[in-house]
Amino acid sequence: MSTVHIIDDDLAVRHSLILLMRSVGLEALAFESAAAFLSAYTNDMAGCVVADVRMPGLSGLDLQRTLNDRDCQLPMVFLTGYGDVAMAVRAMRAGAVDFIEKPFRDQELIDRINQALAENERRRASQSEASRIRTLLAKLTPREREVMERIVRGQANKVIASELGLSERTVEIHRARVMAKSGAHSLAELVSDVAKIR
Repeated sequence: MSTVHIIDDDLAVRHSLILLMRSVGLEALAFESAAAFLSAYTNDMAGCVVADVRMPGLSGLDLQRTLNDRDCQLPMVFLTGYGDVAMAVRAMRAGAVDFIEKPFRDQELIDRINQALAENERRRASQSEASRIRTLLAKLTPREREVMERIVRGQANKVIASELGLSERTVEIHRARVMAKSGAHSLAELVSDVAKIR
């Protein structure tokens, strides 16, 4: 279930944002600090984060940096009562969906949150696909992996055979096994799959 994780040290703001989210049918949880959110955070959370930039203790930007270090898939929308362009630029460069100044229009925030939720779905689907590919490629033997690496670089069987000290026929056999184990139906699909996990 996708959840909007609201992080703000102002109780009134947390309360009003929870009501706003519920008014449009979105699940929401509120946290009084970045530390409180981090203590509840798990990598399998779905949804997005709406965080105040300036908070006691860890700031919103500190939180963003920590979540990025943990390879967090939750997109972030920042709220601020201070028009700080440099801060906004830093947040956006680090992957924030948006940076909204208080007071904001409810619809503007809802639109950005819906954008962030859609982005989270896309990231989770991509992560799931990468996980599927890694599982399949883990079945390759070390030699098959060597052959695969050269195949995706575009090397011909003859070149691979020469580099690895194998016969062309042996390379063909390894190549067929790579295709079968990876589930790829074409060389283009194999190249695309390997690129998704790089």
